[in-house]
Amino acid sequence: MRVSSADFIRNYSTLADRALAEPVTITKHGRDRLVMVSAAEYERLKRRDRQVFQSADLPDEVLEAIARAEVPPEFAHLDAELDERAP
Repeated sequence: MRVSSADFIRNYSTLADRALAEPVTITKHGRDRLVMVSAAEYERLKRRDRQVFQSADLPDEVLEAIARAEVPPEFAHLDAELDERAP
């Protein structure tokens, strides 16, 4: 759902309830500005945040775990895709 900021202000209570079920995009001068979502959806999205590192910055134990990692047998067929790449 998309509403102008003026409509959002006038209909806050109704739109806040609507945001419990679906995101409500709030626009200003026709451009998306904010999105209101439920607290549960916000927490779900926060849990999906990922930390990004350069490989040089990874701790040794992480690098060792990566080196020990093995591809599960059910994904062995993907190796063929690497063999087919042009150099």
